[in-house]
Amino acid sequence: MTRSPNPSPRILGRGSWPEAKRIADILRKETIGGALLLAGAVVALIWANSPWAGGYEALLDFTVGPAALHLDLSLSKWAADGLLAIFFFVAGLELKREFVAGDLRDPRRAAVPVAAAFGGVAVPALIYVLVNAGGATEGWAVPTATDIAFALAVLAVVGRCLPSALRTFLLTLAVVDDLLAIVIIAIFYTDHLSVWPLLGMLVPLALFTVLVQRRVRAWWLLLPLAFATWALMHASGVHATVAGVLLGFAVPVLRRDGGDGPGLAEHFEHRFRPLSAGVAVPIFALMSAGVAIGGFDGLSSALTDPVAVGVMAGLVLGKPIGIVAATWLTARFTRARIDAGLAWIDVMGLAVLAGIGFTVSLLIGELAFGAGTERDAHVKVAVLAGSLAAALLATVILRMRNRTYRRIYEAERVDRDRDDVPDVYQN
Repeated sequence: MTRSPNPSPRILGRGSWPEAKRIADILRKETIGGALLLAGAVVALIWANSPWAGGYEALLDFTVGPAALHLDLSLSKWAADGLLAIFFFVAGLELKREFVAGDLRDPRRAAVPVAAAFGGVAVPALIYVLVNAGGATEGWAVPTATDIAFALAVLAVVGRCLPSALRTFLLTLAVVDDLLAIVIIAIFYTDHLSVWPLLGMLVPLALFTVLVQRRVRAWWLLLPLAFATWALMHASGVHATVAGVLLGFAVPVLRRDGGDGPGLAEHFEHRFRPLSAGVAVPIFALMSAGVAIGGFDGLSSALTDPVAVGVMAGLVLGKPIGIVAATWLTARFTRARIDAGLAWIDVMGLAVLAGIGFTVSLLIGELAFGAGTERDAHVKVAVLAGSLAAALLATVILRMRNRTYRRIYEAERVDRDRDDVPDVYQN
């Protein structure tokens, strides 16, 4: 009996039904979080440019926390280092889930979105460095991050009928993008390193790992260990959000009995994603997006700064160029083909949408130039302007294809045998 050759990998392939259901659930939660994120950013901008701007600055600088543990931090610092650790914990859970039990466990299926994510990081960084050659090159990583919540908020308005393949591609790309951002922050934005707190951090992390590997869910055991891991990581000089990722990686994905039900990682993800998307990220936006523009002259000065030009060019041009080029090269060498009914213009639409950067971009801007500095303010203006431009361009591209998307979307909902699995996933 002859063995049939493996089918060619697909670009924008639909994937499996369980994965499509899981991603649809994630996207619903992230879309709500994206709307709250946008609300937080708008409130911050209005407040910072209002007669009550002094109150906004006072809120950011208000210090709280135990001084004995060197955790007497400003509220803006708690938002960036503390609340975003929850965001990165959920990102760590999602990363591990994708590569252990998701569609990315198949290297052939993972190749295209992983390559696209690398391209979407490398090209914006290169464009930024070229624009700022000999200048403020430390901000090279600002335009490399995609904000999935912000992007999904745009999709909720313009892409309600987006096929599952496009949503899956965007989320997968963003997941790998988060991993690259975590590595960049840990390696390139650690100013000093204290070895003993870093080594001490391994103790509560190890105890946390042992407990979750035994499927312990008791919050009164896990939460103190998680906090200790975070506090020691903060004291070591490595950005404290990295602790969130390590804690997420420690949680097992698969059930101990080998069953098909949700594992501990999925249980924690359901618990913490609403907290991340609905509380942590919107509060960070409120604390970070407020920048005093200073009228037309101030806006003009900010947008003509080479740092701002590099950030905007990286987001609006670098992201789509890098993603599309990496996807095309991967398709050429792996003989991958675009799924039926879709075209390269759809890859371009998603690539432009990936140019929406916010949460991690603002965080890296603060790490690169220092929170509250003039360059940090210019980064904020550039991230907001570049993200807005990317959102508008993506809206135009995706709207052009809306009729095609609606046809595919409706086909994906047909269930003639009424078994709760759409027929297209049974072929």
